[in-house]
Amino acid sequence: MHYVQQFVERTLIFWLTLSSGFALWWGLSNPAAREYFEVCNRWTMTPAIISAMFCIGFLLPRDELRQVLRQGKSVLGGCLVQYACMPLLAFVIATLLRLEGPLFAGMVLTGAVPGAMASNVLTLAARGNVSYSISLTTVATLVSPLAVPLALFLFLGVRKGPEPSTVFVNLLQTVAVPVLAGFICKLMLRRETEFPRAAAGLIANLAILWIIAVAIGLNANRLSQVTAMMLLAMLCLNLAGYCAGWLASRIMSLDVRKSRALILEIGMQNAGVGTVLALKFFDDPSTAIPTAVYTFGCMFTGTLLASYWSWRGIPLHATTLEPQLPPLQQNT
Repeated sequence: MHYVQQFVERTLIFWLTLSSGFALWWGLSNPAAREYFEVCNRWTMTPAIISAMFCIGFLLPRDELRQVLRQGKSVLGGCLVQYACMPLLAFVIATLLRLEGPLFAGMVLTGAVPGAMASNVLTLAARGNVSYSISLTTVATLVSPLAVPLALFLFLGVRKGPEPSTVFVNLLQTVAVPVLAGFICKLMLRRETEFPRAAAGLIANLAILWIIAVAIGLNANRLSQVTAMMLLAMLCLNLAGYCAGWLASRIMSLDVRKSRALILEIGMQNAGVGTVLALKFFDDPSTAIPTAVYTFGCMFTGTLLASYWSWRGIPLHATTLEPQLPPLQQNT
């Protein structure tokens, strides 16, 4: 199981491209495929995201609470930047590029969701501070039932977006509670073995692959008509997120390793959560297009950025390397 999980994690971009490509091809070539994807959307999307979030909670290090408390100010500061900057950047970019209707709503939703767990893995590759990255993702995920509805209300309003209270309850049930339940289950285990960790990582990755594939299959005809303006908008949001993370790290006087973790955390969004929200609360399924497109973009640019930092190493003036916590399994 461990080797299977490691193989899937290291080749996740390949499997993401393969599964999504197949869903796109089948959705375009078979008129009856849409009915299949609609059934999958109705019955499997919520269980898939709950399973992924439970596994993510199980993969959190046992001393994660201690890490959050020890780095409290910088964690809260990073989380505040995440939820203050990304929805605003998404709104501004979508307005400037004149996106309309469901694409505008999907753009704002992409900016409103918490950071992706994949940032933890890329932070390790970038020689960043993994414990800080995990703390950022954990806190952002747990406060998402409050932060995401607020962002959608501010930038979309009730008329264009879902009722904030409904989104709050849904995120509480599908994100926050499963993460806490997975973490508690891990704490209850007297002896931690490699098998449950590997199984949890594999299930989380497969669940996210399934969620993105269903969203793409459901929007196959619309995706074939995605414009260059839409792609430009998602790229601008991604790069603007990295810039916001860099600026925030300078303002908070973070060291090089924490700075890298914050930049990756803010620039990478949890497409799985965004996709489920888009398909559940918006009438037009094409609202999920931006979240699906953003998955490929942030994974690609994040991998390039992490590879560059890994090649560059740690500057001599940076703080001494601290012991790294085991990284979470990749989750887009």
